[in-house]
Amino acid sequence: MTARPFTNRLARETSPYLLQHAHNPVDWHPWDARALALAQTEDKPIFLSIGYSACHWCHVMERESFEDAETAAYLNAHFVNIKVDREERPDLDAIYMDAVQLMTRQGGWPMSVFLMPDGTPFHGGTYFPPTPRQGLPSFRQVLEAVTEAFARRRDDLQAHGVKMVAHMDALSAPAPAGGLNREDLLSQARTQLAHVFDANYGGFGRAPKFPQPMTLDFLLAQAHDAGDMQARQMAEVTLTRMLNGGIYDQLGGGFHRYSVDAYWLVPHFEKMLYDNAQLLGTYLHAWQLTGKPDYRRMVLETIDYVLREMTHPEGGFYSAQDADSEGEEGTFFLWSLEEIEAELGAETAQVARLALGATARGNFEGRNILHRPLALEECSRRLRLQPERLQAVLQEARQTLLQVRERRPRPARDDKILVEWNGLLIYALAQCGTVLPHAPALAAARRAADFIWERLRAADGRLRRSYKDGQAKFNGYLEDYAAYGRALLALFEADTNPVWLQRSQAVAATMRAEFEDAEGGAFFQTGHSHEKLVLRRKDFMDNAVPSGNSLAAAFLIRLAHIAGHAPYRASADRVFRRVGELMGAQPTAFGCLLTALQDRDAPTQEVIIVGDPDAEATRALLHAARQSYHPRRFVAHLRPDHASDLPLLAGKTAADGVPVAYVCRNQTCHAPVTNVADMLALMQAAPAAARP
Repeated sequence: MTARPFTNRLARETSPYLLQHAHNPVDWHPWDARALALAQTEDKPIFLSIGYSACHWCHVMERESFEDAETAAYLNAHFVNIKVDREERPDLDAIYMDAVQLMTRQGGWPMSVFLMPDGTPFHGGTYFPPTPRQGLPSFRQVLEAVTEAFARRRDDLQAHGVKMVAHMDALSAPAPAGGLNREDLLSQARTQLAHVFDANYGGFGRAPKFPQPMTLDFLLAQAHDAGDMQARQMAEVTLTRMLNGGIYDQLGGGFHRYSVDAYWLVPHFEKMLYDNAQLLGTYLHAWQLTGKPDYRRMVLETIDYVLREMTHPEGGFYSAQDADSEGEEGTFFLWSLEEIEAELGAETAQVARLALGATARGNFEGRNILHRPLALEECSRRLRLQPERLQAVLQEARQTLLQVRERRPRPARDDKILVEWNGLLIYALAQCGTVLPHAPALAAARRAADFIWERLRAADGRLRRSYKDGQAKFNGYLEDYAAYGRALLALFEADTNPVWLQRSQAVAATMRAEFEDAEGGAFFQTGHSHEKLVLRRKDFMDNAVPSGNSLAAAFLIRLAHIAGHAPYRASADRVFRRVGELMGAQPTAFGCLLTALQDRDAPTQEVIIVGDPDAEATRALLHAARQSYHPRRFVAHLRPDHASDLPLLAGKTAADGVPVAYVCRNQTCHAPVTNVADMLALMQAAPAAARP
């Protein structure tokens, strides 16, 4: 009879990351009142380990240390051990990441932090190896040093931790700025980005390179508003290089997390929902601005990927796909030249070799990360194939290789549903669904929005953070409310169903009541009813996802534009005043907030089309209104018999059943027109001045 494997307390959790550790010999606790009380009762330090399910080095440290019986025995004897999924508890992740970065000047995951019994951090780091190497002590050496320090110098550790927490508190809440000169801030940010732009390969700074969709959206808006061709070039070079690199999945669509090199070739292979959500919107806007077909292709391929691999049957979207499969990083995505040639015919293999950069030597540990090293025009010239024939053969190769890849052991998928990340994707799908148009994308966005409203919203209006296996867990954070509220607003723009606007306003009301700092301005990351932690942060700086305050400001500015409610704008203004000149000095850390600041004052455009939705003339007006890029355009479709008390829509009627378009700037409208040419002429006329 086979013995049942050991399980610890994590076996009762729903997080895929915590469940990965449920059979470790470490006596793990989830972060809860029981674990914190145990540390106080037994007077032991806390070892806090934070990571996420798709994290490669988290898996490595688990295999090397947390599955090792001797290491586990030492941890169990000397510490209360707590494991946290950073995606479920961004508040804990942010607090203790700030601490680790202050202590070590670097951060990352897995994060390893040592706390006093009251939760005050006093020592930390990231990955520790099982034996000393490359200047890192072994994990066992760290544990023994911390145990000795806690026994001999406890008062010093406590004092050091308290001082550090006070410093962290000050850093998370910058003093209010003086007067904001919008034009100077935007100009300074644009200049700073030009200084760090990589003109050869795109992106900002050196390797490793991360997609920065918020920064790129800021540049696209600058290109539109100011005719800034250098801003446009920075965005286009980056977007094209990324799309042609190995960071983009050339077979299945979707972006990997980041590139370890400067060329966008070798990725960290996990795929995160939040990256693909944001990049969908950025590439859509770039296609609207430039008309480049490759950008549209990326949008379509990535929508297909999300709907195929990341969608819950009842609505909602999963969080991530792992970097590892079969115990190694990237195996699922790599190809030998022999594999490619064995699966494809002679002509198709020849095209795939050249167009997808496959060689006998390989470009990653003897195998190939597929990428696009040459423009299709150059491939066409070298292969002496007509461009149309080349495209057809390449598409055949990609489809065949994708089918072969689907038979391989797949990377694990993190199937929890997070409100914030779903909000980011719903927002993008609502835009893509209307602009392209793409009916399945819009339908998926609606289903996900309903899923969150029905499954992750409590009777009192408060949101939950995470859903898995029928359970909605954890208090929602500021970023959950802001991302979801903005997504609901995008759905209202997509179909003008008043239910979406009503829900968006309800989310905004709860967000302002629960998170806004009435005295100091801006928003806390955690609600007023949240558990008490060592500090209560205000999050301003964008990282892989927009900060809570950036998202809140962007949401409220857009809601003020559509619903005309002055307090929304006032709340956003208090966020801008809190950050002030930092936006111009550190633009890659404030891309979302810079775009929100642009939206706050730049001219808006409203296009209201009234007509029978089944009429060809109505559809033609809507299609034309949505094709070109304008970062502050609101396009709405109203049926002839509509009734709305929203000032933006009230009084808009069609005469004699003929579809009409109202083109407005800053909600001041021209006389309605009935044909596409006249509508486009009004839309393309010189913009009005910025709002005061």
